[in-house]
Amino acid sequence: MHLRTDHPHDERGSYARLRPLLAAEAAAAAAELPGRVEAADLEQAVWLRLLERPAPPVEPGGWIRRAVRAEARAAAGTTRHQHPYADFGLDDAGGPAARGARGVEDLVIAADQRRRVRAAVRRLPGRCPEVVTALMSRSDPTYREISRELGISQGSLGPLRSRCLGCLRTILDSRVGSPSGRGNAR
Repeated sequence: MHLRTDHPHDERGSYARLRPLLAAEAAAAAAELPGRVEAADLEQAVWLRLLERPAPPVEPGGWIRRAVRAEARAAAGTTRHQHPYADFGLDDAGGPAARGARGVEDLVIAADQRRRVRAAVRRLPGRCPEVVTALMSRSDPTYREISRELGISQGSLGPLRSRCLGCLRTILDSRVGSPSGRGNAR
């Protein structure tokens, strides 16, 4: 059975009519934050919000504008807290930066942390090692570039990234030993 998408009460038709508006709003929001967020990422996030709703919004224009702005603010807030390795005294290879001397102890601790993270990434299941390695790349690739490189659809990269980072967090957290004689200082 084939359903028509042009019937006024057909939700698929309603959603299809939102596509140009959402694309325009996402492009405008991404243009206001050059280099910090991509229009395609905003579109994807808003489509997810939209499809989680029980029905299309009654006033879609305003709803889409608000949703795109909220997603853009969230993305801008996230990227605002991201810093290049150099901000942490590391060079492009993850070694100590030439500028700014650090104590030997700090360098040893930083090297150990990098080693532990790399080891944990290798222990991830499935395609997660590839995904996390691509995300950690110094070239700071976009979702589009990563999806092309790994042969993964751009739409599935976000959920896969979340699962992989959750697994990485679990592996790293499990490596932290808790004191066995809690409360029994000697």
